[in-house]
Amino acid sequence: MNTLSQILVLAISAIFIQNLVLSRFLGLCPYLGVSTKMDSAFGMGMAVIFVMTMSSAFCSLIYKYLLVPYNLTYLSTLAFILTIAALVQFVEMFILKNAPSLYKALGVYLPLITTNCAVLGVAIINITPLPDGSTYNFLFATLNGFFSGVGFTFVLLVMAAIRERLALVDLPKSMHGFAHGMILAGTMALAFSGFVGLKI
Repeated sequence: MNTLSQILVLAISAIFIQNLVLSRFLGLCPYLGVSTKMDSAFGMGMAVIFVMTMSSAFCSLIYKYLLVPYNLTYLSTLAFILTIAALVQFVEMFILKNAPSLYKALGVYLPLITTNCAVLGVAIINITPLPDGSTYNFLFATLNGFFSGVGFTFVLLVMAAIRERLALVDLPKSMHGFAHGMILAGTMALAFSGFVGLKI
């Protein structure tokens, strides 16, 4: 299988088959919290794509060239969290300066990207041995972070679009807010489980 085919397989797998939110159930806090409006969902998605891509790249380099050679792999989680925290600080300062309204809309969920288990999960997936015993190289680790971020953003936008439509519908009081969010999340997870049997 050539490199382009491997990248295509990685993209389809990260976005649809092994979607972080609907298949691995990582990153549910911003998924449910920021998916009420399309604009805030889009802003959060772009921030997550950037942080996920950059953290995958940096964490891959840190693991390969710092932790493994000095036999410090037991510090990988700590090193990854510190790397992610530094990137989130950069994104937070950038959004605050260039899009204050988006910064206000995202609220507490923007700094929570630091502790978003989806971002840390991708960094750990990148160093986890594959079935053949190898791990992702720098290129594939970075691309896995990018495609996982795209998958996260995709389901976030779909959820936001559905919730915006449901806001216009006359629902029983018991179905407002978090309740219909959980039902939608479960329904979307069931729909995406159909991709699991996809042979690529």
